[in-house]
Amino acid sequence: MVEIGPGSQMIMLFFLLLALRVPVAFSLGLSALYAMWRMGFGLDLAGDLITAGVARYSLLAIPFFILAGALMGSTGIAERMIRFFRVLVGGLPGGMGVVGTVVCLFWGAVSGSGPASVAAIGPMIIKGMEEDGYSRAHAAGLVCAGAALSIVIPPSIGLVLFGVIAEVSISQLFIAAIIPGLFMGLTMLAVLPFIAPKGAGRSLNRLIPDPYAGLPYGARLWRSFRDSFWGLLTPVVILGGIYSGVFTPTEAALVATVYALLVGGLIYRSLTLRALYDTLAEAAGSSATVMLIVAYAGLFGWVITVEDLVGTYSTGLLQISDNQWVILLIIMLILLIAGMFMDAITVMFITLPIVLPVMHELGWDPVWFGVLVMINLAIGLITPPVGVNLFVAANVTNISIERVARGALPFLIATLLGLGVVAAFPSMSLWMVHWLK
Repeated sequence: MVEIGPGSQMIMLFFLLLALRVPVAFSLGLSALYAMWRMGFGLDLAGDLITAGVARYSLLAIPFFILAGALMGSTGIAERMIRFFRVLVGGLPGGMGVVGTVVCLFWGAVSGSGPASVAAIGPMIIKGMEEDGYSRAHAAGLVCAGAALSIVIPPSIGLVLFGVIAEVSISQLFIAAIIPGLFMGLTMLAVLPFIAPKGAGRSLNRLIPDPYAGLPYGARLWRSFRDSFWGLLTPVVILGGIYSGVFTPTEAALVATVYALLVGGLIYRSLTLRALYDTLAEAAGSSATVMLIVAYAGLFGWVITVEDLVGTYSTGLLQISDNQWVILLIIMLILLIAGMFMDAITVMFITLPIVLPVMHELGWDPVWFGVLVMINLAIGLITPPVGVNLFVAANVTNISIERVARGALPFLIATLLGLGVVAAFPSMSLWMVHWLK
């Protein structure tokens, strides 16, 4: 009889706790503590490992990017962006569907978090799409899929974590994700002709209260651009500063927060003390959830390393086939299936220690692989049964998660096809990295 070691028992216990609906962070922590007890280690070591897991300078980017995104939602920056893009592209075939896709991509360069993007811009986009003739389910599905790309479009919290775990340049990951992220947005636009209602976009004045109604198109475009200018400048400030070397990605998160405070408080004058308090509380809760997972994932990863599960499982993965494309397909399937049941952060901490040695063994570029991982995990955000974006969208639209999932299905298929293209053509991710070197 083959004996199952503490490491493998830990993994089985983790999935059992998840099935019992124990929160992810505590499932990680309890299963890791059980394994450490079986291995003969004390709780004093656990405290040291938890501290070491979160005491990384790069991780400071996470709470500040979350706070920056929350501030930009609460100060009206999101609403101004939607008005501008509605005037700019809302008259195209697809109407508010095109607007919703573009705003989701743009907001991804502000928020960095899929569920946060759904909560911040979802209600306004869904309302506009409904008034343009779209079903509520399809509108919610588009927002789910578009907001999921927030973890692909830089600056991305997911890419920050991948860079920390894989010890890869976060700046290079941000650069590499730009074109694949935009390409994934194009796959969503390709879906719109099949679901858009007849005549969508022909009457812009009836969508969301329009302060520019009655003006000529040029005047409407100029007024909407002027009103949203400081918000539209946000990605330029963040990404321009990173790529020019003025500040690091971690410092960029703090710059984004200060910028949002200045725009909301001094320029738009929409940031009240009450709104600031509510925003800080919201961001603190979201940050605590993420960092608790990171802390307990440190314990989980330590057990995986000590028990040499990395060597065992990665060797087994390499023995499945001699064809690297077959192995890549298997890894992507593992990530997609894991993303159906767990959030992106947990999936990375559990799977990356095992698949990264395979990546190095096969000579894959870690920057390209990081972008692939992010796209996989973005798709997981809209895949039942535990697609986080689906739950958030169901909450803001007051419809069942099953209806939201059906509405998101066309976009799910499109993004899967887009994932295949990004995997088949690594140059799509890497040429900007090489060009900017």
